[in-house]
Amino acid sequence: MKHLWWLVLVAVVMCNSAAGARQITDMAGRQVEVPQQITHVIGAVAPVSWMLYAIDRQLLAAFTSTPDEQDWQILDPAMRTLPAIGSFIGGQGVQQETLLALHPDVVVFWGDPAMPPIRRWVKKLEHWGIPAVFVSMDNLAEYPRTLRFLGELLQRQQRAEELASYGEQVLQHVSQTIAALPTTQHKRVYYAQGIDGLETEPADSFHAQLIPLAGGENVYTGTSHSKRGREKVRLEQVLSYQPEVILVEDKHFFATIYADKRWQSLPALKHRQVFLIPNHPLNWFDRPPSMMRFLGLQWLTHLLHPHYYAIDMVKQTQTFYRLFFATELSEDDVAALLRQQL
Repeated sequence: MKHLWWLVLVAVVMCNSAAGARQITDMAGRQVEVPQQITHVIGAVAPVSWMLYAIDRQLLAAFTSTPDEQDWQILDPAMRTLPAIGSFIGGQGVQQETLLALHPDVVVFWGDPAMPPIRRWVKKLEHWGIPAVFVSMDNLAEYPRTLRFLGELLQRQQRAEELASYGEQVLQHVSQTIAALPTTQHKRVYYAQGIDGLETEPADSFHAQLIPLAGGENVYTGTSHSKRGREKVRLEQVLSYQPEVILVEDKHFFATIYADKRWQSLPALKHRQVFLIPNHPLNWFDRPPSMMRFLGLQWLTHLLHPHYYAIDMVKQTQTFYRLFFATELSEDDVAALLRQQL
């Protein structure tokens, strides 16, 4: 009986997918046939899901993971009924029956279509008549184009243009500020990851791209060994770098760094320039890279160069959340997000 139900479910999905279609070219250069009208869309990973939510939350068919209670401070309460289906890339994977029961019109991926796990998922989806569409989100400079592409895909061009234009304005303002900045003012920055702060990213890693964009100098030079990143370093290396600013990913490490005598000689600690990266609803800096980087870039540029980039971070944060999440944050709400300095 269960097997029969499964076959009926697959048949329904395939029939729905075949009714009215249009041809598009996705951001990986693939020719894809998608439904003429898309009403149910799924993001394969969290950064894509949140971008889809920002464009039109009514079209989102599922979350990749269950939002926590802090997320519901900004999410539409009506979205509580959406299931959490898991990530198509990594994690616990996706339940196929749950996926098909949602009758998605399209699944939007971020990643390399040639990667074996992604390729396998695309083949499965094609077999079920569900188109897979790829976007590009490695570099922040691509995000406005990604937003416009999704606007075309979902036929929400005006909304996507609003978000994309905001992103372009942020990038342009920061770029102009940093271009006029004397190179002698570029701060030396260490990006501390992991519970001991001894995982980081080299200067060429897309995980750390906000550092140079914000007028910082990544102290960990070299080239990436893998796209995953999180390269291990020794404390002696960090001490030799003498960073002026430390950006911290892990809140437990952040809570202990000033009490750890091994780190005390660094300029960043002497001048109290250690910052925990805001991470609500996603990390503003990295892991996962997302549209929150538009806000994170402003936050970091202001931290590194408060006199050159003299913005009101409370107002900028309120503007971002109002635009992308249609939610109003009080000054106390923003203070809670930004209270990241010991």
